[in-house]
Amino acid sequence: MHDIRAIRENPAAFDAALARRGLSPLSSDVLALDEARRAAILAAETAQAAQNAASKEVGAAKARGDDAEFERLRALVAEKKAEVAAMTAQAGEKDAELRDMLMRIPNSPLPEVPEGADEAGNVEIRRWGTPRAFDFAPKEHFDIAGVKPGMDFATAAKLSGSRFVVLRGAVIRVHRALAQLMLDTHVNEHGLTETWTPVLVKEDAMYGTNQLPKFAEDSYQTTNGWWLVPTSEVTLTNTVAGDILDEAALPIRMTAHTQCFRSEAGSAGKDTTGMLRQHQFEKVEMVSITRPEDSLAEHERMTRCAEAVLEKLELPYRTMVLCTGDMGFGATKTHDLEVWLPGQNTYREISSVSVCGDFQARRMNARFRRAEGKPEFVHTLNGSGLAVGRCLIAVLENGQQADGSVDLPAALHPYLGGKTRIDANGALV
Repeated sequence: MHDIRAIRENPAAFDAALARRGLSPLSSDVLALDEARRAAILAAETAQAAQNAASKEVGAAKARGDDAEFERLRALVAEKKAEVAAMTAQAGEKDAELRDMLMRIPNSPLPEVPEGADEAGNVEIRRWGTPRAFDFAPKEHFDIAGVKPGMDFATAAKLSGSRFVVLRGAVIRVHRALAQLMLDTHVNEHGLTETWTPVLVKEDAMYGTNQLPKFAEDSYQTTNGWWLVPTSEVTLTNTVAGDILDEAALPIRMTAHTQCFRSEAGSAGKDTTGMLRQHQFEKVEMVSITRPEDSLAEHERMTRCAEAVLEKLELPYRTMVLCTGDMGFGATKTHDLEVWLPGQNTYREISSVSVCGDFQARRMNARFRRAEGKPEFVHTLNGSGLAVGRCLIAVLENGQQADGSVDLPAALHPYLGGKTRIDANGALV
């Protein structure tokens, strides 16, 4: 959420940041609502002062036996009490309107974020690995012979509808091994603290990490008010909501492997084949909570954590910095990792690593205290380390052989009991 004081002090800078995202100026609307809110607060305070003054005079009039003045003042107190209630309610309404407006405005991009209207404006900053040269036409994951027995979309559709999958046998074992490899790498090599969190959260948590109010249609809500998390960014980040942390406790670095749920209401008809875009999926998430001056260095460190997993799996990838028109709502800068998928003959996103500045911290009221001075808002970061299903797709497609079998990366062999391949019949061998 944006700092209203910063908008008051420099509305032009606020509108310039929105323009970089392709949005129209909003400072005049924000400041008009802010002025109405402040006026309502002043009116309520003025009425309260008048009520307090009249209340003091009521007793004095009663003591000196001035019944007429006593009745007049008592009526005035009642009138002011009603006025105070009305003005306080109006101030509350304006405050809620302003808060809702600010919560629907995206974060401001950092100056170094490249300009662009959409993904065409993203900039590649590095790549690793060379896509394999196949001596046959590589297939997409769901068409590989050895994969088909373990990837059942028809049964999933019978159970739940489109964009679900049932995984069996060798395929689900590789999926589970991938998640374990990611967790072990982040915990043992990258110093993240493994965390297990709920997948059902209160509404406040979704507001805290900016899924609400703007993106309600892309998430699932239960009939009793809980929300299913779209990723454990929601729970991990909100572990510090409302806290004032000691500076010495920072940075906090966490990772979690959870089920994730997205209705994908805004992406109808996009990537509907295979496992690329599912309503239910698994992800190993990374979240960091830092001091403001450390967040950009932490962003680079988290990006390397995600890249390291792809390198262990020998998967070619490229790292992109997203342009102003393609970055997420809560981000101030984002790196996307795109893995090579030979079945599609292109790179596809497998991780987004974002620094959010104090945008989420303001929504959550998450702060820290230095040795001197007032509490300050922390900075929050989040990133996929990685999306397990998409990683599975990449492993299967890059390791496929002409006979329909799949050679698996050496890093997975210890997690598979020494097995190295999925044969053409779908068995782990």
